[in-house]
Amino acid sequence: MTTQLTNATSATVGAKPGSLKALIESTLHMPFPFLANPHEQVAAAGVDTWLRRWGLTADPAVADMIVRTRPAQLASYNSPTMDADLLQLVADQIAYQFVFDDRAEELGRPGPDRLLPLVCESVAILRDGEPPVTQLGAALADLHRRVRERCTPAQAARWAWHSREYVHGLLYEAVAQSHSLPPRIALVTSIRALIAGVEPFYPLCEAAQPAELTERELHHPAMRRLGRLSADAAVWIPDLFSAVKEHRTGGLINLALAYRRAHDCSLPQAVTLAVRRINGTIEEFQRLRHTIAPELSPAGAGYVDGMAGWIRGCYHWSRVVPRYAETAGVPVGA
Repeated sequence: MTTQLTNATSATVGAKPGSLKALIESTLHMPFPFLANPHEQVAAAGVDTWLRRWGLTADPAVADMIVRTRPAQLASYNSPTMDADLLQLVADQIAYQFVFDDRAEELGRPGPDRLLPLVCESVAILRDGEPPVTQLGAALADLHRRVRERCTPAQAARWAWHSREYVHGLLYEAVAQSHSLPPRIALVTSIRALIAGVEPFYPLCEAAQPAELTERELHHPAMRRLGRLSADAAVWIPDLFSAVKEHRTGGLINLALAYRRAHDCSLPQAVTLAVRRINGTIEEFQRLRHTIAPELSPAGAGYVDGMAGWIRGCYHWSRVVPRYAETAGVPVGA
């Protein structure tokens, strides 16, 4: 049984009047109610064990990052109805991507070429089944093995393809970060779509359904559009809450910061513009979901519910995760 709160109740938790966080919460339209998976605490303990197994939290900085990002909580909010085993896989993969993303940023900032060995190892594991040579590679190989065990061959192939796209996206981000001129909004959103890391989880959403989706459902133009809308909204929402941190650390691939550069405006004004775009994306998702609903099988409907879960989950996680806590202390007038 999932844990549920009304959106009105959950939207006020931790909000300080006049803060950037309060602005986001008061203007962002979130039609999906808060839900949490009852297996969240077990998954959190499992994440800690899994990360230690592969040596990924031996570095105190990485261990602290995991505490501040709460990957099992994000998995719980995104996937509230998944069984315990599948939720653990989702939570471990989220934790892995947090570690991988930070490592890729660390390597890529001095120059994109320094990121190539990590990218090439990941692609070799995902595409060719090559043995890993690093701790991160070993963790990825373990995820790949578990996905193949839990998913159908077609679902596992889609997971590997989306995961490779995510890895390549981090290389594109490093290139953009190294360029002398900040990227425009269109380029930011294009790269953000790649590095979001949301779409690798869609095959796991499918695996949670009672049956595999038909090819017609899976490749229906409306279904493909729903996937794009879900992934964009899911990653743009954390961009609102992380903009303060990203601005401080020199990050460029962030929707709110892209609007700030494009319009030469304050951060609250940029966040307001980004919220409008996100609201439009969610509204389109809802309209399209309603349109295609009569054509979907129970598995197809559950798959779309999984996409909606990523929008809802990323919102509620972003509001409470320590990683973005400073957003509550930034006054709108700043």
